[in-house]
Amino acid sequence: MRAVSADPDSQPNSSPPATGGSAPSGPPPVRHDARFDESRIDPDALRVVRRLVAAGFEAYLVGGAVRDLLLGRRAKDFDIATSARPEDVKRVFRHNCRIIGRRFRLAHVFFSWGGKTYEVATFRRNPVGVTETDAEADSDLLIRNDNVFGDAHEDATRRDFTINGLLYDHDRQQILDWTNGVDDIHRRAIRTIGDPDVRFREDPVRILRAIKFAARLDFGIDPDVYDAMVAHREELDRAARPRVFEEILRLLRGGAARRSIHLAWDTGMLAVVLPELSAFLDDAATDDTSGSRVFRALAAIDRITHERGAPPDDSVLLAALLREPIREWTLGARTRDEWRAALDHKVAEFGERIAITRRIAEGLARLYAAEARLRAGRTGGFLSTPLGPLAIDLAIITAVADGAPTREITRLRAIQLPSAPEPRQPQGHPAPAHVHRRTRDRVPRF
Repeated sequence: MRAVSADPDSQPNSSPPATGGSAPSGPPPVRHDARFDESRIDPDALRVVRRLVAAGFEAYLVGGAVRDLLLGRRAKDFDIATSARPEDVKRVFRHNCRIIGRRFRLAHVFFSWGGKTYEVATFRRNPVGVTETDAEADSDLLIRNDNVFGDAHEDATRRDFTINGLLYDHDRQQILDWTNGVDDIHRRAIRTIGDPDVRFREDPVRILRAIKFAARLDFGIDPDVYDAMVAHREELDRAARPRVFEEILRLLRGGAARRSIHLAWDTGMLAVVLPELSAFLDDAATDDTSGSRVFRALAAIDRITHERGAPPDDSVLLAALLREPIREWTLGARTRDEWRAALDHKVAEFGERIAITRRIAEGLARLYAAEARLRAGRTGGFLSTPLGPLAIDLAIITAVADGAPTREITRLRAIQLPSAPEPRQPQGHPAPAHVHRRTRDRVPRF
């Protein structure tokens, strides 16, 4: 980015027209001039925006991509918000668009080249009209339907955190800011849009997202937001379990797993979603050696993520995270069958709270067994299967956690091993490269 400046006095009649040729309705945003290096913006995402604009709709790059561009980080997902309804988007992109979702209906626009898919969401407004009285009472604020369409300013102000409420008008090279998000980015602060008590009661998964952003971006959490996270952490029991599971994986994938899990433990979030791991860390607080194993494993995950530019497989991440409580649980097993029965029982308990996907749950026993063989110096034929690369990753992570040498295990990486396969996609729909990974499960069938 070459320059950013704010125009706080912009008025609807005097400000430049928004993308699409008309000013956004509602209160005017603060407009920040922002000229980003074009090489950092996905050209196909801009192609989607321009097609929608040419069809007469407002359309902007939104959310995390705008935040990351401002921070000088590499943006992974380029999402688009528009005044077009999902059916309108489908009409504009007749041959390369599908409408998905029930709780949150949106369009996926996909391109055959590069296997790219982009989320195109219609402007929404908060479906819950919350008053201060409602917030203070025991009203049920949980959002169960999020398909109430609105205008650009309503879409920005219904988002979770100020740093994610920014829209980028590429034609004007301006950021539209209704949430004071640009200032919070400069302050490096996590702050909710509106009352944090209300926002976390509307969607408790936002608590885990606050942890993710604070850890990954190295931002501080606003004191009021932190207090609300602690006060409403039990609300996570009411959240959809698959969403909780996906957010736990995101805490581990982003290169800040150690900070993320430590913050989740410190705020009491871990005691709600993974009480066995939290109890282990609580007990280990007086035994620095056992507690350090968990955080050394997470640090090893972060190192692998930064070295490769991508995290280990999700099954490896979960196996490394749960290793200590599972090892403690299976310690008394005298036979392999007893060990497997104890492991399956504990994984089923985890799955009751966080909806571990079936393929990951079924693969954990094989992954732990293969990791133990590698640590013992025995390889065998499994190295030539999709299990091999995963077992090597886990063995390296656990060896680092235990303070053991990794030279012999690392040497196995020089062997030509097959990559873990991507899941099969429906015909005609390439594997998404620019879509959130909540629907992806990269664990092979062992």
